[in-house]
Amino acid sequence: MKSLAPKSSLLAGIGASLIVTATLGLAFAQTPSTPRPATPKPAAAALSDNLPVPPAPAPETSKSWVLMDYATGQILAGENADTPVEPASITKVMTSYVIAAEMAAGKVKATDPVMMSENAWRSGGAGTDGSYSGFEVNKTAPLEQMEKGMVVQSGNDAAIALAEHIAGSESAFAALMNAYAKKIGMRNSHFVNPHGLPAEGHITTARDLALLGRALIRDYPVAYSYNKIKEFTVGPITQPNRNLLLWRDPSVDGIKTGHTSSAGYCLMASAKRGDQRLISVVMGDTSENQRAVDSQALLNWGFRFYETHQLYPANKQVTQQKVWKGQADAVSLGVAEPLLVSTPRGKYGQLKATMDVPKVLEAPIAKGQKIGTVKVNLGNQVVAQQPLIALEGIEQAGFFKRLWHAFLMWWDSV
Repeated sequence: MKSLAPKSSLLAGIGASLIVTATLGLAFAQTPSTPRPATPKPAAAALSDNLPVPPAPAPETSKSWVLMDYATGQILAGENADTPVEPASITKVMTSYVIAAEMAAGKVKATDPVMMSENAWRSGGAGTDGSYSGFEVNKTAPLEQMEKGMVVQSGNDAAIALAEHIAGSESAFAALMNAYAKKIGMRNSHFVNPHGLPAEGHITTARDLALLGRALIRDYPVAYSYNKIKEFTVGPITQPNRNLLLWRDPSVDGIKTGHTSSAGYCLMASAKRGDQRLISVVMGDTSENQRAVDSQALLNWGFRFYETHQLYPANKQVTQQKVWKGQADAVSLGVAEPLLVSTPRGKYGQLKATMDVPKVLEAPIAKGQKIGTVKVNLGNQVVAQQPLIALEGIEQAGFFKRLWHAFLMWWDSV
């Protein structure tokens, strides 16, 4: 991911003017950005920059799919992204997220002894048609080991045992899953169990799963790291990770496979090349190999044709805005979170940004107060936007300065 520091009140290096709404007719930060020296390009490279991005290699047999840029959360390509689908064992990514969140809250520990109950063994163990971990019934194993059995081996029995340990029952754990899903922003998902075997009302979407994968990577990197383990042993049984991309592409480090007869073959994958990370979700494919092939094609396409830029770091001055009736005459504005954007490669210089701020800004102003918005466009499309916030508080001025400013504001308005 390329980082670019701001210069003065401008979005430096974009080649566009930042327009800040005038304060009482006073021009504020309307200077064009500093021009960059022209660097001659080979003719072929210049031609390539002007070509449109070719269509993404859409999986022909899947029910739905998306490709997301991890840093920005932008969907680079997708089809039927919000169509309800069965998540199958990708459900266990949500289970991992809940476990990690409860662990971070101090409610459970990695060393907790987790019982492989008879219910977990009968419902998800070797006697069922689904994948299992092989932990012995009515015996305990450390939570961390049980979780690896769930993640690497996709053990349904381990998922049930973990749910019972954390919440008492699968239904109670499912309530936690849905609460955390809501916090993540998964608007079209509902979970009924921790493993993903078919159940009425157990649904999600490709977009929601991409959001979930992004949240796990961002919030709980240790839990996420289990997804790149290629094999795991429980007792005498060693089982491989079913994500074939772990063997085919060294940049891939997760995330999770899923399969049932009704859901088809599903794969949520993530890869990092350099500073850029992408997340792909392919749902309802026709075979274990096909879901890997389709996911690989999407990841390769995304890395080839898109790049991520940081336009502004968090809590650094983007511009200053005039303040009336304050102890200070201007306030520094910035963004609370880094302003990132994903663009087609070669299109960075075509970005244009504007800042909309109030025409009249009066003290008092609280630190962190929202004051306007910065928007970044590529052509007619808004590709990024964030609120502008006050980077410091401005107290009200004394009586005479407020009186004088009130007169000046009246004078400028007539």
